Amino acid sequence: MDTAVANSRLRERFGALRAELAQEIVGQDALIERLLIALLADGHLLVEGAPGLAKTTAIRALAARLESDFARIQFTPDLLPADLTGSDVWLPQDGRFEFQPGPVFHSILLADEINRAPAKVQSALLEAMGERQVTVGRRTWPLPELFLVMATQNPIEQEGTFPLPEAQLDRFLMYVRIGYPEAGVETEILRLARERARTGGMTPVPVAERVGQDEVFAARSEVLGLHLAPPLERYLVELVLASREPARYEAALARRIAWGASPRGSIALERCARARAWLAGRDYVIPEDVRAIAPDVLGHRVLPSFEASAEGWDGPRLVAELLRLVPLP
Repeated sequence: MDTAVANSRLRERFGALRAELAQEIVGQDALIERLLIALLADGHLLVEGAPGLAKTTAIRALAARLESDFARIQFTPDLLPADLTGSDVWLPQDGRFEFQPGPVFHSILLADEINRAPAKVQSALLEAMGERQVTVGRRTWPLPELFLVMATQNPIEQEGTFPLPEAQLDRFLMYVRIGYPEAGVETEILRLARERARTGGMTPVPVAERVGQDEVFAARSEVLGLHLAPPLERYLVELVLASREPARYEAALARRIAWGASPRGSIALERCARARAWLAGRDYVIPEDVRAIAPDVLGHRVLPSFEASAEGWDGPRLVAELLRLVPLP
């Protein structure tokens, strides 16, 4: 097949996937885009939002349309690392131990309310996300080549939670915050809920219509091949450097930033900007791709000082200030 034709077909497949998700998940276009960007950039997503905002529905709908298997694990204070990774089980009839894999071995994993589990469980998940493998005893088990984690947090309740340390948050490609829908969207949600109640839930997606893993990997290769002009690459890097040396731009901003983004932030910002451009049907990255995705990519990597936090500043607001101060190429 001609390369241009294959590329066009891939874009059509992902465009159709995006449209189908938008029909299932009403009013959460930003979340849908971030999910697809995470899939194309080979990263993981942390989503924060109040209950009932279709976080679980979104990842289920995506998994149903991919050639993949899906697992959901509810994080609770009594969860153990083995509940996530699996463990060696003694088989008395054979006189040996056999490894029983846990839910982390699925291609698409929903880690629901990750901040309700203790630190050692969170670390087990984050190690799997970073290393793409699980070690139990003396053996190491590889995870699937297609491996996407979407973790959720509930911002309402803080009692009985274990907030993720900032250094561990850096493992997530993006940290997305979603809010309540508008009135018109809420009306559409009511209509969709009535329809699902009558039909018994979402319509199953035929296997033949699902996006194959080979198509996902081919799309990732295309994303990496997009043109990124050197001036735009320097702008991207300068945004990250400005988070580490804000005094070069504004003294007040230097007082508000305690820590800037790591090189992992630069890598994530470039990959996400490329993926956004590819989803938009372009073969090149534009400044808007970088600026649109920067708050979700860098917001959890740029840490406010204690004084700034007391004044109501958080990571996304600091990134917005960096976007204002750093000149466009």
